[in-house]
Amino acid sequence: MIQLYSVTKKYGGDSAAVNDLTLQIGKGEFLYITGASGAGKTTLLRMLYAAEKPTRGQILIDRQNVSRIQSRQIPYLRRKIGVVFQDFKLLQSRTVYENVAFALEAQGKKRYEVSKKVYQAIKEVGLEHRLQRKPLELSGGEQQRIAIARALVVDPLILLADEPSGNLDQEVTFEIMDLFKRANARGTTVLLATHDHSLNQRFPRRVLTLDQGKLVGDQQPPQI
Repeated sequence: MIQLYSVTKKYGGDSAAVNDLTLQIGKGEFLYITGASGAGKTTLLRMLYAAEKPTRGQILIDRQNVSRIQSRQIPYLRRKIGVVFQDFKLLQSRTVYENVAFALEAQGKKRYEVSKKVYQAIKEVGLEHRLQRKPLELSGGEQQRIAIARALVVDPLILLADEPSGNLDQEVTFEIMDLFKRANARGTTVLLATHDHSLNQRFPRRVLTLDQGKLVGDQQPPQI
């Protein structure tokens, strides 16, 4: 599903945010990407959804070479990928419904299909009673759940989450993790970048560890 071959990303100078990274992630996997701040977690995710291009190396997603993708092809790549950000990136002037619908409207889906899928996605995260609220009327945990609904409403092959629990308390974090587990059970490949080691203790999965842009660990989970 995801293949990286000798991927390096430099922003200038000699230091590399990601350095000679080679790995393979299978369809339907759920894994953590860990490492200290500045280890390269966010840069790696940004390259996977084509917000950044590698300085060198190859990235293949669903057999498509993302390293050589043209700008006009990026929207089609992103139809396969849901992204959840730590700071939510919700549209503050739009309602919960409109925020989730935006992902489908951008794909040109018909109104009746948008309505049905948006309601299902918001119900999945338990916020159907908040449809007409705006983001600033919601708690941080509710905003994150809406961001997850927006990422999942397109039925992505891959879900990328960048520190999704960084600003949330433990109870809400576990609720968020349950949403990711359910998406994974439906076949979505999940990559979760986090510095919270307690997540893997409670929800053990494969763990990739980055240090100064290099892959220094690839630990398989115990039998689960």
